[in-house]
Amino acid sequence: MLRVALFGCGRIGRVHAEAVAGHPRAELAWVFDPVETAAKEVGSQYGAAASTDADAVLADGSVDAVIVASPTPTHVDLLTRAARAGKAVLCEKPIDLAIARVDACWGEIGASDPLVMVGFNRRFDPSFREIRARVTAGEIGRLEQVVIISRDPAPPPAGYVATSGGLFRDMTIHDFDMARFLLGAQGAGDVVEVSAMGSNLVSPEIEEVGDIDGAVVTLRSADGALAQITNSRRCAYGYDQRLEAFGSTGMLIAQNQLPTSVRYAGAERSESAAPVLNFFLERYGPAYRAELDHFVSAVEKGARPSPDFADGRAALVLADAAAESLRTGRTVRLGG
Repeated sequence: MLRVALFGCGRIGRVHAEAVAGHPRAELAWVFDPVETAAKEVGSQYGAAASTDADAVLADGSVDAVIVASPTPTHVDLLTRAARAGKAVLCEKPIDLAIARVDACWGEIGASDPLVMVGFNRRFDPSFREIRARVTAGEIGRLEQVVIISRDPAPPPAGYVATSGGLFRDMTIHDFDMARFLLGAQGAGDVVEVSAMGSNLVSPEIEEVGDIDGAVVTLRSADGALAQITNSRRCAYGYDQRLEAFGSTGMLIAQNQLPTSVRYAGAERSESAAPVLNFFLERYGPAYRAELDHFVSAVEKGARPSPDFADGRAALVLADAAAESLRTGRTVRLGG
């Protein structure tokens, strides 16, 4: 039984706590949060010891693995300390908002070759994963274009946005990883060009803190395949999550998921369906559980997980390139 310590008892931390508690080969041993009431609440709910002392948790030699689900500015410190303590680590995205800190982190821990997985949970969505497998198998011929649509149902609070690192590092980073995941299905090579445009059409508060609330980003891989990412901080009909892979002989599409497959037809409208799922907790619940299972299996086997630390860094490089493109109005070329 893998004994897991959870760092962070906020919204995403509770998602991980539930996943660990429901896994047949994992046990939630500790929960940590600097807010004592939050730690005690989650610990009590899942039968785990609760603490506001990170050192005490990491000193427990019976803990095999750590999940870092705390605020982004704490990721590097906790990841580094956990790796030094010999724990396997699943760290929520992004590793950090600054490439320099990400590189310094690996400089501290890389020599010990730690087992580190980064929480790009969408790789584990059953529909997206199937598309990747079928692209890899050559079902649609040579992959030429990828289209990723990701729109949130409502903008986050301005206070959150102000410290989030901006739309590209906070939201689009999931899509940058998904683009790499799909473009890499046939060995297309790294992304070599990034071009981004942004808008402020949703929330004056987001514009006031210097961020954008909508974007379209185009990526070009080394072999010429293109990926287009469309984001918005607001979507009137729910959590819009769609994906398309287009190749020389066909196309694969993942549409929005609905609560049921029931459709209505009448005199006033036809093909009417229930609204799309509300937000990521509903839409990606199975993906979080599959992500944890992959992490548990990697720790058990001593295998390298995917996505790993390098994937986390690569997605942040693309986010930085998109921010530069938005700022300069120019296409940013990567990799020399």
